[in-house]
Amino acid sequence: MHEGSWGISHTRVPTESRPGHVALIAGFYEDVSAVAKGWKENPVEFDSLLNESKYTWGWGSPDILSMFAKDVSGDHVFIHTYDADDEDFGAHDVTKLDTWVFDNVKEFFRAARNNQSLFSKLNEEKIVFFLHLLGIDTNGHAHRPSSREYKDNIKIVDAGIKEIVSMFKHFYGNDGKTAFVFTADHGMTDWGVHGAGHPSETLTPFVTWGAGIKYPQNVSTQQFEDAFLKEWKLENWKRQDINQGILPLDYLNNTDLFKAESIFTNAIQILEQFKVKMTQKKEVTLSFLFTPFKLLSESKQHNILRKARSYIKQRKYDEAKPSRLLQYSFVAIGVLVAFFLLIQAYPWTYYIYCLLPVPIWYAVLREFQVIQDLVASLLSCPPSHFVGYLLVSTLGIEVLVLSFFYRYMLTAGLIAFAGWPFITQLWTRAKRTSLNWIFFSLLLAVFPLMPVVGRKPDISLVMTAGLLVLLLSLFVVASLTKRKDSFVNEELPLHLLQMLSMVLSMYVVYSTDNSLLKKQGLPLINQIISWIILASSFVLPLLSPPILFERLFSILLSLMSTYILLSRGYEALFPLVLSCLMFAWIHMEQETLQQSGVSCKQKVNSIQFIYNTDLTQLRQLCLDDIRRAFFLVFFLVTAFFGTGNIASVNSFDVTSVYCFLTVFSPFIMGALMMWKILIPFVLVMCAFEAVQLTTQLSSKGLFLMVLVISDIMALHFFFLVRDYGSWLDIGTSISHYVIVMSMTMVLVFLNGLAQLLTTKKLTLCGKPKSHLI
Repeated sequence: MHEGSWGISHTRVPTESRPGHVALIAGFYEDVSAVAKGWKENPVEFDSLLNESKYTWGWGSPDILSMFAKDVSGDHVFIHTYDADDEDFGAHDVTKLDTWVFDNVKEFFRAARNNQSLFSKLNEEKIVFFLHLLGIDTNGHAHRPSSREYKDNIKIVDAGIKEIVSMFKHFYGNDGKTAFVFTADHGMTDWGVHGAGHPSETLTPFVTWGAGIKYPQNVSTQQFEDAFLKEWKLENWKRQDINQGILPLDYLNNTDLFKAESIFTNAIQILEQFKVKMTQKKEVTLSFLFTPFKLLSESKQHNILRKARSYIKQRKYDEAKPSRLLQYSFVAIGVLVAFFLLIQAYPWTYYIYCLLPVPIWYAVLREFQVIQDLVASLLSCPPSHFVGYLLVSTLGIEVLVLSFFYRYMLTAGLIAFAGWPFITQLWTRAKRTSLNWIFFSLLLAVFPLMPVVGRKPDISLVMTAGLLVLLLSLFVVASLTKRKDSFVNEELPLHLLQMLSMVLSMYVVYSTDNSLLKKQGLPLINQIISWIILASSFVLPLLSPPILFERLFSILLSLMSTYILLSRGYEALFPLVLSCLMFAWIHMEQETLQQSGVSCKQKVNSIQFIYNTDLTQLRQLCLDDIRRAFFLVFFLVTAFFGTGNIASVNSFDVTSVYCFLTVFSPFIMGALMMWKILIPFVLVMCAFEAVQLTTQLSSKGLFLMVLVISDIMALHFFFLVRDYGSWLDIGTSISHYVIVMSMTMVLVFLNGLAQLLTTKKLTLCGKPKSHLI
């Protein structure tokens, strides 16, 4: 009422001591990883008010004070703490935690009068005194806020603050150069806990007075929904609420220039913390998973700071502060849309449909600079090239859309893929690789013309697929034996084990089929072998060397063993042909990159899958990467519909799981059939891991391009969703839309699984697990 300003400080969850104090003293909400260290250690070192001070003296809890004194730059932060054992909830009188602080502060200033060195330090500029008063919190936990102990503790703190303020003024001769800030890190519920987001936990007092603080302002009315003003009898004294940790400009009694400079300095400090955090995160994150924050790229940082400094020089202080014009505009639009729907008495679903675009377009317009850059890039492209790219892109996406309805469109697409070497002149540069690509593209093009899986079981085709895999394995073993001296001793046993697994799969399929035809049921030994092969298919590839070709072939052998067990006809050949095309694709992409002038230091056969990609080896996206993203989407769609229509329930053939179980169990059977569907997807994604590695392509760039392609397809399918006709027609149209919309999420999952299968390396004989770095 007489000296300062006041309001309520709104904190954030978790309402714990450490994050609250970091927000108050350092100006930001700390990474929640601090909870892993009990809110006591610094998972990420940070700058703070105390560190930037000339000198700081603090008294109170060792848990709080030590985190601001730890690793500070220079010997200028001095803390005085009581013993951690004194923080005893069961103690007879915990107000001693506060009286200890007051007594030690008073003793400190008494001693300073007889210590010239200390006295001179106390009269320097930029001095901070931090009094941490834990008694009220401890009493609240032990006795609840409604208890006599809690209220008595408040009286003790109130009297102690009055005495300390008086002592400060006396020590400094009432020079008016001291600012006092009284607040709390968090609140507390009536039952004596905190940590969550109840108002009693998130609302804290904020009272400040002294140097640079506005004087009390007498007002006639105030607009607050709570009853605090009336309860505290402060209706006529202006209340100014703040967000904890944000510089409260409205409290400052100074010029606009000072306020602008203050918030500018605050912004720089937060930016520096961001840089440190980004550097530390980058050092411990897989390169393909690390995504720089685009809104604060290095160039944008410079632009923001330059504009802010320019506005301050031009005395445009409001512009140097954050603008909320765009935000308020979209809030107004949302209110108008809601009002229109309200007067029309539309159902609640209309509100979702009509209001959802508002925040989406707000997010789009916040990236207006990116849109400008895109338009400028398109305008710089020759019109003929732009039209050509547009037509080819449109045709490719339409083929993908039509393939959901007509599987033979995949055949047309694969035939077109077969002509790729002739268009790009790869035919003259790499004939052998081009022939492999053409042959397997045309061979894979046959599968979409075949009838849907399950209509005509043919075990002989399953056996044929197994024999082809064994022949291919023998060829690979012979090739590796000639090329690598260490292969026989180190890697041959694993290959023989995987070949044995394939032989056992063929035996189980043949034996189980005969047994079921004779109505003798599923032999127990067959069932045991099947489950062992399934379990081992996840482990055996991880035992192989992470050399690109060898690891991919090991993955193929393991997954094919399982796929054979789940096959009933020609679909057993599909993953084998698909994988051969994927091997050809890897070689074709490296040839394409060399043709475009990008250096490839290693041959495909010697490249190793790496667990942590070097960001410096990644290149900028080019036009050819759009084709690579389209190929990935096309091959994934081929995996969807190559042997049937998995968007339709009647494509699932329950007989495909008879090697594992014959007793009806919907969850186990469904999981096995789902894994059968996912195996071709995994093969494609593992191959694309190799493509990314050989072409130095960024995973993030890939996901963004796939997202654009799938979004365009999804928009197409959205207009094809039917709300009339049979349930099958309606359900199929919806499932197509959902499949395309979820493609990006599925891609993230498959990419993670492919990363695990290609980069993880296990060793036997008690040796530790290791990654290839």
